[in-house]
Amino acid sequence: MKTKILDVRDLNKHNLEQSIVYDEAEAEAKVNAALRKIDEAAEILAGGGLVAFPTETVYGLGANAMDRTAVVKIFEAKGRPGDNPLIVHIARASNIGELTPVLTPVIIRLIDNFWPGPLTIVLKKKPDVPDVTTGGLDTVAIRMPDDPVALELINKAGCPIAAPSANISGRPSPTRGEHVVTDLEGKVDAILIGSDCRIGIESTVLDMTGDVPTILRPGIITAENIEAVIGGKVAMDPALNQRKDPSGEEGENFTPKAPGMKYTHYAPKAEMTIIEGQIDRVKKEIERLKGLNERLGLKVGVILFEEKEFIEAAHDFFARLRDLDSEGVDLILAGALSEQDGVGFAVMNRMLKSAGYKIAKV
Repeated sequence: MKTKILDVRDLNKHNLEQSIVYDEAEAEAKVNAALRKIDEAAEILAGGGLVAFPTETVYGLGANAMDRTAVVKIFEAKGRPGDNPLIVHIARASNIGELTPVLTPVIIRLIDNFWPGPLTIVLKKKPDVPDVTTGGLDTVAIRMPDDPVALELINKAGCPIAAPSANISGRPSPTRGEHVVTDLEGKVDAILIGSDCRIGIESTVLDMTGDVPTILRPGIITAENIEAVIGGKVAMDPALNQRKDPSGEEGENFTPKAPGMKYTHYAPKAEMTIIEGQIDRVKKEIERLKGLNERLGLKVGVILFEEKEFIEAAHDFFARLRDLDSEGVDLILAGALSEQDGVGFAVMNRMLKSAGYKIAKV
């Protein structure tokens, strides 16, 4: 398959402000050229094709969520298991009624406060939402992204867009256009190259179908953020607090309610170990292990964030894994983050999966 690589970075206002553009006509021409490329990608989506595109969290691989045949192509391109539900992206909050029959005052407050943005809400689905989109569940995960390229693309396509991360299944999520090209060129119809993702980890997934709102996947929007808006408690899915693969004991009988709850995720090519403990001890142990393994002839990469730099860690983690893959390291040593902070907990959720839950305490 020939993949169209479409650079649309000029649509991003931040890029335009940071670039040296003195001529208003030149700036307008650049934006219009980017819009035409998005129109081309939207036609591909409307025609049942696959398009990778940037969001504020990670790059997504999109297809018409209401077209079963198109959605199946996502699973084929990614090598993704069919029981892994997809998140459906919309361009306007009012479009939520196409996907779910349930809207309560609490859900409306969540939408008003967090959309567009990195919060996915799990609700009961309408019958016409294909089962392949929802992993066979009677619920649908819905999000309105906060990225000008994503919103323009969804709006122009004229349909809700099912989009998991735009990577080969199991690999680190892509936060730069080149990551997507590396994984999916030749497997999808088009890739929109936008700016590097602003947040760097996937959206928070909040299940609103039970008695208590429950986070199924942590993200940059924390339980505390949500509780402040809804005026009530938010629970965490028990699987999130485990220090082992939550699908291991149930095996094939484990049904994931949200992306990332089952199967290997975010894995770099190298073996990875997390070092956990007091920060000075962690640094010393990483240096010791690095020296030991280098003397054995291994190339060692290190991921170590400063204490309380949780937002930076979220932004950089997946990109750092990708960079170390490119450098051809044999072993990755990563310093654990504090899970007492909501964002730190979210990054550690990805770090644990990346390392296959391999932890050394010091």
